[in-house]
Amino acid sequence: MALGFPETFEGAHMGHPDFRIRGGKIFATLWPKEAWGMVILTPDQQEGLVTTAPAMFVPVKGGWGRRGCTNVILKKASKRTLKIALAVAWRNAAPRKLVEASERG
Repeated sequence: MALGFPETFEGAHMGHPDFRIRGGKIFATLWPKEAWGMVILTPDQQEGLVTTAPAMFVPVKGGWGRRGCTNVILKKASKRTLKIALAVAWRNAAPRKLVEASERG
């Protein structure tokens, strides 16, 4: 699903697959064996998702979580909500011109 966003590619971080935008900036990470992932949001975006779907989204512990890194419990995540979270994380990481181009179609 993450690879469907423009100029996204798969990399690896600490032995786990991650998803990066042009320039190598990570916007999501996957832990397939544990059945969870992580999206990089702003604290306000994180609060919105955690409030809306607390069974699906949990702040990462510690400082990373306070900065917006959010765990996604994949077994509880709907495809629609997961795609929204990935889109938000992608927009946060993507260069502004790429976001604008993708919104124009």
